[in-house]
Amino acid sequence: MEIICLGEALIDFKAVGELAFQGYPGGSPFNVAVAASRLGNRVGFASQVSTDMFGTEIMHYMRENGIETDYVLRSDAPSTLAFVSEQGGDAHFSFFADGAADRLYDPIPRPEFPSSVRYLMFGSISLLSEPAATAIAETVKGNKDRVMSIFDPNVRPALIPDRQRYLENLKAWLDLASIVKTSVQDLDWLYPGRAVDTISEEWMSHGSQAVIVTRGSEGAILFHADRSVHEVPSPRVSVADTVGAGDTFTGAFMVALAERSIDDFREVGEKEAQELLSFSVTAAALTCSRQGADPPNRKEVDKFLSAVR
Repeated sequence: MEIICLGEALIDFKAVGELAFQGYPGGSPFNVAVAASRLGNRVGFASQVSTDMFGTEIMHYMRENGIETDYVLRSDAPSTLAFVSEQGGDAHFSFFADGAADRLYDPIPRPEFPSSVRYLMFGSISLLSEPAATAIAETVKGNKDRVMSIFDPNVRPALIPDRQRYLENLKAWLDLASIVKTSVQDLDWLYPGRAVDTISEEWMSHGSQAVIVTRGSEGAILFHADRSVHEVPSPRVSVADTVGAGDTFTGAFMVALAERSIDDFREVGEKEAQELLSFSVTAAALTCSRQGADPPNRKEVDKFLSAVR
């Protein structure tokens, strides 16, 4: 395997009517793993998953999607449950996660991934509670010298009682990142009123080689360490909901990196950066065309790209 996603796996309950919900396996790193696997890469997942009925379904879904589970621990603690509804075109979440298995993730010793692993994704709500936050940060740090690490804060304000403390912790996570992927919604909450390019430059001062900002229907923009800026629009699709779109973008981006054997983003030129972004926004858009976090497979993405060329 070339890619490992590190963090939470949970159940998203998507609103389908008044107090009616449909459950889907989810969680940002988990969705990224599903997307990358469906797009053709060998992917592993590292986390702790409950032995309850929800955790059993999560494990089944991982195996069904070809995700390797060698680094998944099991626990009798309950699964995290998230309830999500669409409001104004954005997904809004309520979480039930106290004492959940993914929050208690604390492998000793920290996992050292095999030499075949070249890309490591981390971030999201798994960094908001201990012991998982420390375990994940130490695992990324222990593997950082031989992988490209992709960090997505995937901000969930409902789970962040102390915004200033989160901003302080964010600096340490940025120090671990080779590439940062975020969204305009994240940046609006983190730094209201500040320009995206200024924020990206500040983040790259921590050592990141690029900062990518997804902008929903407006596509994505990439700020390169060489100070170049690359933008691509999002293809037009009929939107069912936006759950999992950003995660699909990240999974697609890592697959595209792997296929081009990119180990240092500073060597990526304009044409290649545009290709990476186009592939990723297309995969994300196709996810928006169906209910829940349901990333497309490679055939679907290639067919869509062929049709619009």
